[in-house]
Amino acid sequence: MLIPKRVKFRRHQRGRMKGYSKGGTEIDFGQYGLQAVESAWITSQQIEAARIAMTRHVKRGGKIWIKIFPHKPVTSKPAETRMGKGKGSPEYWVAVVKPGRIMFELAGVPEEVAREAMRLAANKLPIKCKFVKREEIGGEAREGERNS
Repeated sequence: MLIPKRVKFRRHQRGRMKGYSKGGTEIDFGQYGLQAVESAWITSQQIEAARIAMTRHVKRGGKIWIKIFPHKPVTSKPAETRMGKGKGSPEYWVAVVKPGRIMFELAGVPEEVAREAMRLAANKLPIKCKFVKREEIGGEAREGERNS
């Protein structure tokens, strides 16, 4: 599972998830990607489950990149504990994912295999996702090539 090696502060505030993802919205490494449509906290266990599902489907065929990392600790107090006495201890780690974020990338396999692998990974995640190809996400140069 993914957890940070060192952190400056052990406990974070929860914060709000509003708006769209500022970065990580383009496919950088692979040919195919899994893009978030909703916002949510994705735990390190969910990331690992999705990675295993993809790896088992593509076998030794392709290369997988995980583009999200769980930096945020989520705390909880023990059961049947009275309120007060400080904030609880960190229980697990989450990655804050907003709409538009590319979470996984895949290369080196045919599109049908990649699409099925991403579908299996998306079933392990608590949000709606969509399969994207490198051609679909592009700047002006790629749009200009299509028009001419």
